[in-house]
Amino acid sequence: MLRRDFIKSASASGIAASVPYAPGQTPSSTPAKRAEAPGMIYRELGKTGERVSAIGLGGAHIGGGSDAQAKISLVRSAVDHGITFLDNCWDYSDGLAEVRMGQALRDGYRQKVFLMTKMDGRTKDAYNKQLEQSLGRLQTDMIDLVQFHEVIRMEDPDRIFAPGGALEAAVAAREAGKIRYIGFTGHKDPAVHLRMLEMAEKHNFHFDTVQMPINVMDAHFRSFTHQVMPVALKQGIGILAMKTFGSSFILDSKTVEPIDALHYGLTQPVSVVITGIDSPKILDQALNAAKTFKPLSESQVASLLAKTKDAASEGKYELFKTSSHFDGTAANPKWLG
Repeated sequence: MLRRDFIKSASASGIAASVPYAPGQTPSSTPAKRAEAPGMIYRELGKTGERVSAIGLGGAHIGGGSDAQAKISLVRSAVDHGITFLDNCWDYSDGLAEVRMGQALRDGYRQKVFLMTKMDGRTKDAYNKQLEQSLGRLQTDMIDLVQFHEVIRMEDPDRIFAPGGALEAAVAAREAGKIRYIGFTGHKDPAVHLRMLEMAEKHNFHFDTVQMPINVMDAHFRSFTHQVMPVALKQGIGILAMKTFGSSFILDSKTVEPIDALHYGLTQPVSVVITGIDSPKILDQALNAAKTFKPLSESQVASLLAKTKDAASEGKYELFKTSSHFDGTAANPKWLG
């Protein structure tokens, strides 16, 4: 959807697409107003002024399987039930995840959601090429949030912030109205996230979001919850929780049930819990978690963590921290540029 069509459609549906901009804001950074559905939880996204669903639709599963229409229908069903935060990435299923999500966002669905995707490129040139491909696949000329993907090496922040690095491309894309907000993701070690935040402070740059593993095992091993989340909260950065189930590995430990794992994530001071949804059954599970959610008490949290402590102690079920199982850029270093 082109921006002119988006604005026209948004105006027709009562979305404030033409409100005056606040001091210091640009058209690309003005928060949008989206309908909110009963039964879904909505939260502020850091200091952006955006309100998004506390359950986010993970994009990695959208590109899988041969039934494209089923995945397109799944995305639309999620949006129809109040999920407004959509996750994706330039490299998921070689771009097929973005293609299918772009098809799902036709017919007026684009203006109903907060659309996020991620770039692997560490250089300005690689980032720009990937961004243009993502814009085309997603059938939009503006993506709400673009994050630097898989910041998992200590040198990644240096490459991103270097002259001619990806940050230069991201800032220019934001100024051009191609993207609205900038964040980063990673799943390997809290030290890398902290270095990224230190580099941002050194360069007088503020990230809008940060995505990291927050789950019932993270508290016991290389904990993003304990080490990174307090820093992000202090800086007003919107926190996006991922790896709730660690693919299926955390559930395979038989220490926690899916609904409890989701409720644990939602209890944390995060904006969004992004969860992989690959079928109507799993969508119903996520929607039910939102409908039944009540913040867990300290004793309930302590009980869950006690159940997972032994299994979590060495990262056996958090393979994204202890192996290359989840490291797409390790297997494809050319994506980094």
